[in-house]
Amino acid sequence: MSTGAAHEAHNVVTEATAATGLADEGAPIGHPAGVDEVVVLDYGGQYSQLIARRVRECGVFSELLPHHVGAEEVARRRPRGLILSGGPASVYEDGAPELDPALLELGIPVLGICYGMQLLARELGGRVESAEVGEYGRSELTVRESGLLFEGLPGEQPCWMSHRDTVFEAPEGFVALAASTQSPVAAFESRERQVYGIQFHPEVVHTPYGQQILTHFLRDACGCEMSWSAASIVDEQIAAIREQVGDGQVICGLSGGVDSSVAALLVHRAIGDQLTCVFVDHGLMRKNEGEQVVKTFRDEFSVPLVAVDAEDRFLEKLAGVTEPEEKRKIIGGEFIRVFEEEASRLSGAQYLVQGTLYSDVIESGGGTGASTIKSHHNVGGLPDDLEFELVEPLRSLFKDEVRAVGAELGLPERLVWRQPFPGPGLAIRIVGGEATKERLDLLRDADAVLQDEIRQAGLYRELWQSFCVLPDIRTVGVQGDERTYGYVVVIRAVTSDDAMTADWARLPYDLLERIASRMINELREVNRVVLDITSKPPGTIEWE
Repeated sequence: MSTGAAHEAHNVVTEATAATGLADEGAPIGHPAGVDEVVVLDYGGQYSQLIARRVRECGVFSELLPHHVGAEEVARRRPRGLILSGGPASVYEDGAPELDPALLELGIPVLGICYGMQLLARELGGRVESAEVGEYGRSELTVRESGLLFEGLPGEQPCWMSHRDTVFEAPEGFVALAASTQSPVAAFESRERQVYGIQFHPEVVHTPYGQQILTHFLRDACGCEMSWSAASIVDEQIAAIREQVGDGQVICGLSGGVDSSVAALLVHRAIGDQLTCVFVDHGLMRKNEGEQVVKTFRDEFSVPLVAVDAEDRFLEKLAGVTEPEEKRKIIGGEFIRVFEEEASRLSGAQYLVQGTLYSDVIESGGGTGASTIKSHHNVGGLPDDLEFELVEPLRSLFKDEVRAVGAELGLPERLVWRQPFPGPGLAIRIVGGEATKERLDLLRDADAVLQDEIRQAGLYRELWQSFCVLPDIRTVGVQGDERTYGYVVVIRAVTSDDAMTADWARLPYDLLERIASRMINELREVNRVVLDITSKPPGTIEWE
């Protein structure tokens, strides 16, 4: 399909949108003006968010919507293309997610991935059946016809499969492009109908040519200009913030994490001293982090900042508390109270900045008709009587894109690449015990040793998270010919793309030896260091 034909198809969607009367309802969530978009419909696949992220990495803005939103809602986005995700269901089972036939009448190219391909095959007259042997993990793909999707790619290539149902016959008029060991039709296309299907997952790293395949669909089938980037939306967001806020006063609860830091800096870039940040130091942060936040925002960026030292207040509330969920509730409730007290002292504040991300919106059911996976603190945890209008400049971005915006704004590398940190802070890394000042300081010092050594080894950015856990146990040791009875420090380091799954990091033995040696030598209360080698699943990243 030529670029000109793709633009012509896009005009069909625009006309369909106008015909439904939806064109005047306002732009969808976070859709940047003047850029091409491709919609991904989520059929429940574990990689659905990753598809949207990979499309964005190709330079095309993408939104993930639940599969049942309907053709009108898709048309309202005026997309240049549509992608149907994978999913765990079987297309021939009762209650399995269906394909709205009207989606194929929008005049835009459609790509089905895994379950999405099977839906297309069944809807258009192909044959989908359960195979005798499933195909999970790495598989070898044999390309018979390059077609549009495999143009210029090898005839034999590895790919990642995850299915038992298989397309045995492509619909009439379609070209079967490829096969694998267990999939007679692992890819098909009909350029005339603008429909494409692949059984494997191009979005995962285990499919090495996956990004090229997606690029062929986006550029050659959909005619996308591929000009979008997270950094390119800075100017647009600044304009949007100014339009929303006008000359109003804005406050932001600054935690020092990546999301709140980038959101605060973006809003400050837009409206300057109309913004006041409130930083509540609850005494549960890592070593020197409170000072770093104040120095960065107040001294380097001249952001109006109210810093509240509330350590004693939080420790008093946590006295005697050992149960993790109770700790979370106490810390969360007290944080809101402190923030409200400080906000009440700022006269005339009408707007509240939130570092809400696109993944938060998806997981909290923020898309049209979306089911709620969890109630996220940035989306579902606000009181019903909130008196502020929300300003959410990162609402259309994934975490990696937020980092790109932060770098574009000049945020220091240490903040841009700060690893995720739990809201309740170090209190939930003191496992089975009370979060006392003594234990918090010990855990802070142990964590500082870990981070120092990991940074010196050049591994910090390769890890999703690295931290220490302090269980409420003591063990016998021998130091200086004397019996000791000290704390155990657990080292936890994982690699991950999105925290949905994680693998324990294979840190070098000599690095582990240096870390353990320093902790035991520098921290009098510690006499044993252990390593957590549990992946997620079956474990979780944090212990509590």
